[in-house]
Amino acid sequence: MLENLRKTFSIGRKALLLIVAGSLAWALTMVKSGLRYDYGVGFWGPNGHDGVWHLSLARSLASGSLEMPIFAGEQIKNYHLGFDLLLALVNRITALPVSVLYFQIFPPIMAIFIGFLTYKFVLNWKKSQAAAFWSTFFVYFGGNLGWILTLLKGGGLGGESVFWAQPAILTLINPPYAMSLVFILLGLNLMIRLKIIPSAIVFGLLIQIKAYAGIILLGALLPLALYEYWKKHTFNYLKLLVISCVISFVIFLPNLTSGSLLEFKPFWFLETMMSFPDRVGWSQFGEAMVNYRLGGQWLKAFAAYGIALLIFWYGNLGTRFVDEFYWVKIIKSKKLELIDVFIGSAIVIGLLGAMLFVQKGTAWNTIQFYYYSLFFVSIIAGVVFAKIKTNLLVAGALIFMLPTTVGALKHYLPSRPPAMISNDELDALEFLSNQPKGVVLVMPFDRQAASDAADNPPRPLYLYESTAYVSAYSSQPVWLEDEVNLDITGYDWQARRKKLVGMLKRNNQSEMKEFLREENISYVYVVEPGNIVFEGLTKQYSENGVRIYKLGYN
Repeated sequence: MLENLRKTFSIGRKALLLIVAGSLAWALTMVKSGLRYDYGVGFWGPNGHDGVWHLSLARSLASGSLEMPIFAGEQIKNYHLGFDLLLALVNRITALPVSVLYFQIFPPIMAIFIGFLTYKFVLNWKKSQAAAFWSTFFVYFGGNLGWILTLLKGGGLGGESVFWAQPAILTLINPPYAMSLVFILLGLNLMIRLKIIPSAIVFGLLIQIKAYAGIILLGALLPLALYEYWKKHTFNYLKLLVISCVISFVIFLPNLTSGSLLEFKPFWFLETMMSFPDRVGWSQFGEAMVNYRLGGQWLKAFAAYGIALLIFWYGNLGTRFVDEFYWVKIIKSKKLELIDVFIGSAIVIGLLGAMLFVQKGTAWNTIQFYYYSLFFVSIIAGVVFAKIKTNLLVAGALIFMLPTTVGALKHYLPSRPPAMISNDELDALEFLSNQPKGVVLVMPFDRQAASDAADNPPRPLYLYESTAYVSAYSSQPVWLEDEVNLDITGYDWQARRKKLVGMLKRNNQSEMKEFLREENISYVYVVEPGNIVFEGLTKQYSENGVRIYKLGYN
C-alpha cells in the first residue's frame, strides 16, 4: 500500500521513510490500548476515558441506535458523529471488533494519510520537495518548549501540556481531530486545483467530524473569498464557501439541540496556564494579572496578559516560531497568495477561538481550536525550514523540538498502564452483552475512592474516571455513566445522579424496585463492595466480586 501511495503522490523514498517513521511514532500512543493482557484490558494515556467513550458510541451506532448510550432514554445531541459513524460502518461491513478498529487499525491508517496528503499539498503549492518534506516533518514531530520547564523543576523530560496545547505526537489520541486533518488536507488538495464541488463536500462534512474544524475552515473561507474577488474579480471560493456552509448546516443543525455550547470567557487559558501548578505554575504572576483586570488597572493588565499570551504562543510553537519569517517576508513583498490568506485566517481564528471561549461544562475542551492553528503553523514552518542551509541551525532546532516527543511517549511505553478493565469484569460484561437488550444501572462514580486508588496502577476504570466502559463493553445502554462527556454534550445528568445517590443512602429496597420500574431499568451492574438495597432483585451473575441483577423477585 505504501509503495502505491508513494507513486500516486510522487513522493521520494526519503519522504516515504519520514511518513513511515512519523506514523509509527504516532501509533505508539494508541496501539497498546484496548488489548487483553494478563490483568485484563489495558488503557494508556487518556484512552481509558476518551477511547472508551468512542467505543461506546460506535457500538451503539453499529446496532442502529441513535440513543445516547451513556444516558439511556435520550437521543444523541450536540456531538459530531462522523468518526464514530465511520467506525460503526466499517465494523458492520468487516465484522472486525470496534476496539481493534479504534486502537490498532484506524490510527496508523490516518497517520499515513495525513503524511501523504500534507506532502502532496505543499508540493503542489510551493513546487518544492524540500518544503513538502519539512512541512510533513513538523506536522509529525512539532513540539513545544514545556520540557525545558519540567527539566528545570527536576521532573525530567515532559511538559507536553505545560502551555495547554498538546504536541503533534499526541494527534491520534483524539481520533476525530486526526480524521478532521485528513479531510482538511484532502479539501486543500482539491481546492488548490479549483475542484470546487468536491472540496465543498469535504469541507462541508468537516463539522460532523470535528465541530472546531468546521468552524475554523468555514471561517477561513470567508476572507479567502473576499480576497479572491478583490484580486481577481472571480467567485470560485465564494461558491466553495456557500456550498460548504449549506452542507454543514444541513448535516449538523438537526443534532444541535441546546443552543450554544460555548461560553465567552476571554483569556481563561492564559490565566490558568500561569496559575495552575501542572501548567506553567507561576502563581504570583497568575494572581497578579487577574487582580489587575478585576481592579480596573488596565495598563498593568494589558502588559500582564500580553506577556502571558507571548508565553502561550511561543511556548507552544517551540522551533515552529520560524513560520513568522514567512509572514513578514510575504507582507513586505506584498506577494500574498490566496492559500496564504486561507492558512493565515485559519491560524488566527484558531487562536481567537481558544483565547475567547471555553466549553460549558468542560472549559479546557476549547483548546482544540488552537490545535488547528498549530497544524497550519507546522506547515508554514516547514516551508521556511526548507530554505535554511546551515546544518547547525537545523540541528539546534531539532534538539529543541524533539524532547517533547520523547517526553510524551514515555506515558505510552510502560508495560503497566494507568487504567484497565479486569478479567473478572470483562467476563461479567461479556455475560451482560449476551442478555436481551435493556437499560443498565451502574453505581455513581466515586471521585474520592478514585483519588485514594491513584497510587496503585493499573486502576480499574470504575476507580479511574467516570467513563463509558459498561456501555462500551456490554453494548447495553446505561442509565448514567461518563459524566465528563455528558457535561460536554449538555445533558442534565446531575439530576439523575442526585436521585440515585439519595436512594442508595436511604437503602430502601421497595423504593429502589419502584425506581427501577419507573426508569425502565432492566439490569443493575455492581462491583464490590455492593449495596444490600439490590438484594431483593434477581441475581443473574455473581463471580469474583462482580454482580449483575435483573429487575424481578428471587
